[in-house]
Amino acid sequence: MGLIIGVDGGGSGCRVAVADAAGTVLARAEGGPANIATDPEGALRSILACAETAFHQAAGSSARMGEVRAGLGLAGANAAGAAERLTAALPFARCRVETDAMTAARGALGAEDGILAAIGTGSVFVRQQGGQLRQFGGWGIVLGDEGSGASLGRAALRRALRAAEGFVPMTGYLSALIARFGGAEGVIAFSLSARPSEFAQLAPEITASDDPACRAIWAENVSDIAGMLTSLGAPALPVTFAGGLAAACAAALPDIPQRPAKGTSLDGALMLARGL
Repeated sequence: MGLIIGVDGGGSGCRVAVADAAGTVLARAEGGPANIATDPEGALRSILACAETAFHQAAGSSARMGEVRAGLGLAGANAAGAAERLTAALPFARCRVETDAMTAARGALGAEDGILAAIGTGSVFVRQQGGQLRQFGGWGIVLGDEGSGASLGRAALRRALRAAEGFVPMTGYLSALIARFGGAEGVIAFSLSARPSEFAQLAPEITASDDPACRAIWAENVSDIAGMLTSLGAPALPVTFAGGLAAACAAALPDIPQRPAKGTSLDGALMLARGL
């Protein structure tokens, strides 16, 4: 058939593109979250639903995906066994699964040396030097994701609780945040079951606010990102920011040399599929 499928899946959603052998994209589809470590069953459903929609748009309703090659860049693929379990459940003739950070780096950096800083619901960094890609971070909200939207949301809720107890100054934003969740008890209850994407829903309002607490939280976030980039070789290596917080991070770090992305994580996933 000659078709290839690229899949880009993360905590906020799943994106699929179907292309021909020359790389021309024939169809696209989007769907729900696809983190194969935190919600493997939900991720599989999202991936299959998007892939089937795009594939049938490109090849017709009677075509079968068992003849195509697929490259998948997915959040959670670095968790032990996650990629192997997913691969066994996929219908493609051949496929390769790697982290969404690696496919994002393939698409963003091309063949050039540099650093990809993917800052969205989670955070991960990839350095390309001498043609070699290496991922740093991407450990998830429990152990990492420094500088991410989920970390911002978690930090705001933690600061709100500390303010309620008098350890840090209470501000208008923190007071409103506590009230939104129905008091401190509601904040705690939310934290016990919230997914990273739910924490990250607070990020846009934090980055846009002039509230002193929001400014302090954002400054800490930017400091974490700057420290990571310096350790990975900036400013000698230029940085490409990607993800939902890319623009905010780029604006907050003007002294670090930056380079626009050559392509997207979905482009990187299609590159991965073409290489099979």
